[in-house]
Amino acid sequence: MIKRAGLDDLDLLAGLSAEFNKVDGHAHDDARVRAALTRLLQDDDLGIVYIFGDPPNGYAVVTWGYSIESGGRDALLDEIYVRTQGQGLGGASFEEILADLRQRGLTRMFLETERPNSKVRTFYTRHGFKEDDSIWMSREL
Repeated sequence: MIKRAGLDDLDLLAGLSAEFNKVDGHAHDDARVRAALTRLLQDDDLGIVYIFGDPPNGYAVVTWGYSIESGGRDALLDEIYVRTQGQGLGGASFEEILADLRQRGLTRMFLETERPNSKVRTFYTRHGFKEDDSIWMSREL
């Protein structure tokens, strides 16, 4: 159900990302998205991009981090989007992604959600995630 995306999937992924950003209320800069995706699609050193569904109906971007607390390399779920929700595709694909990451030797995945998006937190809770006491902060560089 999931497959590792390659450079030949760039147009599809850029379109899915534009849809995701519109639904999620984020600004979309197509050139920036394409540049970031291209680096990820070229090799797995920075992370991996998954496509799921046949025909493709969603994607997930997972990037690598490294943490003493995690015991080494960990994963960050940067984006996940399913075009058609409520049919189980997202949940089944997410479980396959988690299994693939375990097989790659990763032991922990982090993610963030928007504060008002309780629906997505319910989805993640069903898949074994729990809220941490940590507060994410960010800054443009």
